[in-house]
Amino acid sequence: MIYIGITLLIFAAMEGITWLTHKYIMHGFLWYLHEDHHQKGSGFFEKNDFFFLIFAIPSWLCIMLGSMNQQYVAVSIGYGIALYGLAYFIVHEVIIHQRFKWFSRSNNKYIKAIRWAHKMHHKHLGKEDGESFGMLIVAKKYWDKVKADEAYQKMSKN
Repeated sequence: MIYIGITLLIFAAMEGITWLTHKYIMHGFLWYLHEDHHQKGSGFFEKNDFFFLIFAIPSWLCIMLGSMNQQYVAVSIGYGIALYGLAYFIVHEVIIHQRFKWFSRSNNKYIKAIRWAHKMHHKHLGKEDGESFGMLIVAKKYWDKVKADEAYQKMSKN
């Protein structure tokens, strides 16, 4: 049971780690890998996709080495990182950018809020002046925007 708790704790901590990494590394010294994500070119793959490996390697090492040495705390950490990676893939690649056309646009308020927050992040084409660097936790101002947009849509129908 403790290992499930560690996995969930690491999953939750990854949102903060992702925010920090996105703001200070991806929009910092590794901008050359992230830039093509903000200034989309032709083709399916981006240099930005290398960040998958950057996050997957520590996860894999924790799971593999932890399993080999019966260090199940390390295995739990690896699984927490991997679960966040799966959530990130689903939210960022499938729901937000729709690089995989598995779902159509949703009317779910949470999905609208994360899409709006990410849209505001991408309005900045350079590495400076960014906003909304997280992925799963959405700031109140984006929830408010969704609420205002829904009220406007309702009012327009009448």
